[in-house]
Amino acid sequence: MNIGIVTMWFERGAGYVSRQYRQILNQKNKVFVYARSGKHLKGDPFWDDSNITWGKYSNLPVPTAIDRLDFEAWIKQKKIDIVFFNEQQWWEPLDWCLHLGIKTGAYIDYYTEETIPFFAAYDFLICNTQRHYAAFSWHPQVFYVPWGTDIDLFKPQNFKPVDSRKIVFFHSCGYSPQRKGTDFIIQAFNNISNSSKLIIHSQVDLIREIPEQKDIIQALEQKDLLKIINKTVSAPGLYHLGDVYVNASRLEGLGLPSIESQACGLPLITCDHPPMNEFMIEETGRAVRIDRLWSRKDGYYWPQCSPEINSLTAILDSYIENFSCIADLKRLTRFHAEQRFNWMDRYDLINGIFETSTVDISRKKDAVKQALLFERDRQGIVYRFAKNYPLAWNIYSSWRYKKGNFSR
Repeated sequence: MNIGIVTMWFERGAGYVSRQYRQILNQKNKVFVYARSGKHLKGDPFWDDSNITWGKYSNLPVPTAIDRLDFEAWIKQKKIDIVFFNEQQWWEPLDWCLHLGIKTGAYIDYYTEETIPFFAAYDFLICNTQRHYAAFSWHPQVFYVPWGTDIDLFKPQNFKPVDSRKIVFFHSCGYSPQRKGTDFIIQAFNNISNSSKLIIHSQVDLIREIPEQKDIIQALEQKDLLKIINKTVSAPGLYHLGDVYVNASRLEGLGLPSIESQACGLPLITCDHPPMNEFMIEETGRAVRIDRLWSRKDGYYWPQCSPEINSLTAILDSYIENFSCIADLKRLTRFHAEQRFNWMDRYDLINGIFETSTVDISRKKDAVKQALLFERDRQGIVYRFAKNYPLAWNIYSSWRYKKGNFSR
């Protein structure tokens, strides 16, 4: 089969999710990628090859918008049989695929209570967490595929402590320190009296993103207790810099670092809330008690959480007190990760889904119709203007971009 994946395609979680699906599907099919973003990586051998199509930029004021003519030309040119959407929040491409007679599937990540019924427009859904699977159990072709990783890429360099004198905690927040709970981790670490160090890998300026932590950050840096690495690093990342991985996310759709870090042999500290606690290896990891839950402003289906700072501090202290056991804990973490998180163990399951899932045209037509009604009501006059007068909208949006009023 010819399979097309529509996705973000750069150094971000969604890009790596799509890479892993491509890795498995490529062994039995021909896989093409339609990249909604990441064109700045064109020519990069890690992200670009002959089967990557960098989608034409769409100025439509809606997340995950793509250009219809460009998208349909890609389907026809590559003779696509199935389109697999990764984090698609705009419903109109489902209508285009319906009219072209193309089977569609989706990787489940973002949805609200209002949009859940519209996922009936897909022929099949793949959920990589139990929480997502529970939300979509009504769909006749929903499949639970536990997330995993490339355990040959994400592996320990050795099991020795990074520093023979003290434990080193590691945390990666990418582009989202607020969502990743980096502020909670800094607060808890600042409460520790024992000898240890915290390394944070970020792709943004932490002080700009969490300014309320500025004084603590600067004080810890001056004492050489905190090191911030601010740059983009390709897989397998910087997990080798730490002994224990610390995660305190307010919200995750999946949470790749939790699995990657454990595959690298780092015991995991995470929130005792799904999906974070779904992937914690209980033999070596520790779950932080939750202080409270609350909804997100954009109406995402699941609530955010915040950890109890005292609980997180106590867990950090417990690893410090058992520093002499860290090599054994790292070795045990890797052992269990090999049993649970080998992505290639999902080969038969994933290829079977793409091969055997069926098409229910009547269900799709009704769901697509309802999704389009929702989409057009949601977007309002600005969206309709952009859709009906693309040239005028492109001129206007380009002018605003140059003036610095919004970013692309």
